[in-house]
Amino acid sequence: MSRFIKFEAVENARDMGGLETAHGHMIRSGVLLRSGNLSRATDADVAILRGQFNLTDVFDFRFDKEAAADPDRRIPGVRYTSLPTLPLEMIQGFSSGRSDAEQENSRDFVASLVRYASVPQAQALARRLYPSIISSPVSQRHYGEFLRGLLYAPGGSLWHCSQGKDRAGLASAFLLAALGADEETIIADFDESNTYYDPYVEQLSAKVRFTGGDDDAIDFIRAMVGVSVKNFRAGLELIDSCYGSLSSYVQNQLGFTAPECARLRERYLE
Repeated sequence: MSRFIKFEAVENARDMGGLETAHGHMIRSGVLLRSGNLSRATDADVAILRGQFNLTDVFDFRFDKEAAADPDRRIPGVRYTSLPTLPLEMIQGFSSGRSDAEQENSRDFVASLVRYASVPQAQALARRLYPSIISSPVSQRHYGEFLRGLLYAPGGSLWHCSQGKDRAGLASAFLLAALGADEETIIADFDESNTYYDPYVEQLSAKVRFTGGDDDAIDFIRAMVGVSVKNFRAGLELIDSCYGSLSSYVQNQLGFTAPECARLRERYLE
């Protein structure tokens, strides 16, 4: 059964409800949502968020300039919390080499992705994305605040970044770990973003192949337009090697304690 939510103008939206934990519990439906940003949400989308999901809280993982350039649609009665989780060096890295016009023009941005797909430095930058976020003290603090915010949200909660795949995907992984999901469930949820973005990935990959791009170039497109499960698994391995386990990382690096995990499970599992 698909967990994707059909909106008119909100990308990659899905309900975390129905996912199972390692102990046989299931996440409640209609209370925990992940998506792309809400900047183009229509009246019909807002009606779904307010009516079907009783949305009261939105957590935005975009950095300030990114959010200011494409601000969320404001929904009356909803609290918006900004929790930037992309380290400064990654912001500068992804912005370097692109003119302001390219950054503002989606067509030029697509062309730049195809052009940079075969550049080793760009490929390396894409591979560093998850390790940079995982090891950033600011990101760790903000992901901890996100989990704590879910404890006190009076209604439904939605979290997003730009496309709802990388930074929001890591947030979902940490949430699932706190709720007691096993690693394969966490990876499968992360990979679901590819179900949504695969048509775009294939379209750009065809352009890259036409220009002579190799497998590393295609991996770059996958990482930038969809998600790279290979890179995500590498991020999980980094957590295991540096912090012991994903659950230890949640409790020690994110500061979300075992009692808080227990309260989160009481609230969101059935």
